[in-house]
Amino acid sequence: MNFNLTGKKALLCGSTDGIGKASAILMAELGAEIILLARNKDKLKNTLNNLSSDNGQNHSMICADFNKPEELHQIVTNELNKPVHILLNNSGGPHGGHLIDSNIDEFRESFERLLICNQIMAKAVFEGMKKIGYGRIINIISMSVNNVIPGLGVSNTIRGAVAQWAKTLALEIGEHGITVNNILPGYTNTSRLQELANAKSKSSGLSIEEIRSKWASSSALKRIGEPEEIANAVAFLASDASSFINGTDITVDGGRSSA
Repeated sequence: MNFNLTGKKALLCGSTDGIGKASAILMAELGAEIILLARNKDKLKNTLNNLSSDNGQNHSMICADFNKPEELHQIVTNELNKPVHILLNNSGGPHGGHLIDSNIDEFRESFERLLICNQIMAKAVFEGMKKIGYGRIINIISMSVNNVIPGLGVSNTIRGAVAQWAKTLALEIGEHGITVNNILPGYTNTSRLQELANAKSKSSGLSIEEIRSKWASSSALKRIGEPEEIANAVAFLASDASSFINGTDITVDGGRSSA
């Protein structure tokens, strides 16, 4: 199987931490030219300096915020002047909490960040991918698409909408040689997971260690995943080896999901 990404240009969102950063590092090692996109300029520069350029790549970065969709659209439109082969949609999720306690603004903000911004990014790369007859759009969502996670009401709701958006897009643009797939990570050792553990500890009275242990035990492998393990799935979907995989959800959760 061919996992070589030499000659491919990849635009990776949320690529200064966690899964996005791990994906950028791995894909650069596999030969891809990386365009990092995130909101923190210092983190962008730090990540950029950690990317392999052994294949002569000229990596670059775009500073933009998924919390500001209109600005994101303008910045990406101005910055992207050449086709990209790969797009990774990836951004932080909503705060935890029960649906009944969530206010309307939480839904609006999460919908804009997780779905509207994905649409902006997809539209930004579509014409270029169509022109070259090749594209990979990969969306990092959550295992909650198949099995809702208690205490993440808004996230469960919006993540499901993103999954359906992606599957619809896959049907619409597949004829142009562009695939659209979703990765559904389980509990993964990221700063986002630590934030959730901190919040759950405060609300439940359990220690952070107890919470993380409970999450680990929910997996068949009895551990929390690492960002690099999710990045492996991203690299596979970005490669030519995934050429006939389209419109699907790939769960990477260590065997937690029962569906």
